[in-house]
Amino acid sequence: MSKVALITGTRKGIGRALAEHLLQQGWTVAGCSRRTSDIDSENYHHYSLNLTDEAAVVKMVRQIKRTLGPIDALINNAGIASMNHLLLTPGETCRSIFETNVLGSFVCMRECAKQMSRKQHGRIINFSTVAAPLNLEGEAIYAASKAAIESLTRTAAKELGSYGITVNAIGPTPIATDLIRSVPQDAIDTLIARQAIQRLGTMADIINCVDFFLREESAFISGQTLYLGGVS
Repeated sequence: MSKVALITGTRKGIGRALAEHLLQQGWTVAGCSRRTSDIDSENYHHYSLNLTDEAAVVKMVRQIKRTLGPIDALINNAGIASMNHLLLTPGETCRSIFETNVLGSFVCMRECAKQMSRKQHGRIINFSTVAAPLNLEGEAIYAASKAAIESLTRTAAKELGSYGITVNAIGPTPIATDLIRSVPQDAIDTLIARQAIQRLGTMADIINCVDFFLREESAFISGQTLYLGGVS
């Protein structure tokens, strides 16, 4: 029986690439996004919902268990960003970013960990950003939401370790996805200049990190945030 992964935000970008990769590796993948997905595989199952709707997330995770089996891995990829100066950031923007990036990830973690704890095994991978350690101007709220994710990752690793569940995070550098399409090129260039390896990240870079955290041999690695590009 194949392993089951839940990946959030699979309609496009990183989430879609990860879903297609795990499908090729023989996983059964449940994905979700606010819209439908056109991923064509008999082992892919899509749920259309908003991660800020706690009841909908709880229902999805329970349905995955009933129809596909207990979840082995959760990849909290979905997230939103907004690049604004602190003085120009509306409260509603702040609220929306935190509800999606933090609350949505937390509820998915909580519900998936309930299933994983019964199996005494599981992998949870969250997504942060290099904008957090670099304190990038114009990304105060987005970076703050991801700093919260890093803190949640470290604490959850301690709380879930006795259940055989690892919790780690990946902090990508800019990758050519819709999330950075609205970011000015000079801002991207400035960020890349602060990296030890000065280039955009790729989907292959992300997939490599995910594969590493999912490996059985990585069972002793938890509570870590892995930044890409030589950022510290």
